[in-house]
Amino acid sequence: MKVLGTVGLPGSGKGEAATVAREAGVPVVTMGDVIREACRDRGLDPDEHHGTVATALREEEGEAAIAERSLPRIEAALSDAETVVVDGLRSPAEVDRFEAAFGDAFVLVSVEAPFETRASRLADRGRDASDADREALREREERELGFGMGEVMDRADVTVENTGSLAAFHDRIRDLLAVEVER
Repeated sequence: MKVLGTVGLPGSGKGEAATVAREAGVPVVTMGDVIREACRDRGLDPDEHHGTVATALREEEGEAAIAERSLPRIEAALSDAETVVVDGLRSPAEVDRFEAAFGDAFVLVSVEAPFETRASRLADRGRDASDADREALREREERELGFGMGEVMDRADVTVENTGSLAAFHDRIRDLLAVEVER
C-alpha cells in the first residue's frame, strides 16, 4: 500500500500529476472535490466560494477537516488498488492526519515551479476568470500559504521541480507511482 499526497501552489502541476496517475490506473482523491461538495451542500457556487468554504470547514471541524472528509474516499480506493494519489494537501494538520492513518505508506510529494511559470500555465488553462489575474493568484497563494502550505511543502518526502518539459514531468510522476520511496 502506498498513499502519495501532493502539495503545491496553484499552477505547479498537481492536477497534471493527478492526470498521469489516472492514466496509469491509479485512483486519485482530490481534496478540492471535498470542498466543492461542501459548497454545493451549503447551496453555494464552488467557483465563487471555494476558499470561503475551505476556511469555514477548518474553523468548524478543525484544521484536519478536509483530510478527515477525504479519508473514507482514500480507504475505499485502497480496497481496490495498491497506490492512491491524494491531490491537494494544504495544511500541516492534514499531513499529520494522513501520517497517522497510513504511517510509512504515506509519501508527501511537493510539486514546485516559479511564480511566472505557474501564472502563465494558469492563464493558458483559463479554468476561471481569476486564472489570468496575477493579483488574484497572489491573493489565492497568500490564503493557501496561510493554511500552512509552505510548511507542508517543506515537510515533503519528495520534491518535484516542474520546470522542464511536460514529458519529463510525466516521466517523473510515473517513476514516483511505480517505485517505493526510501524514508
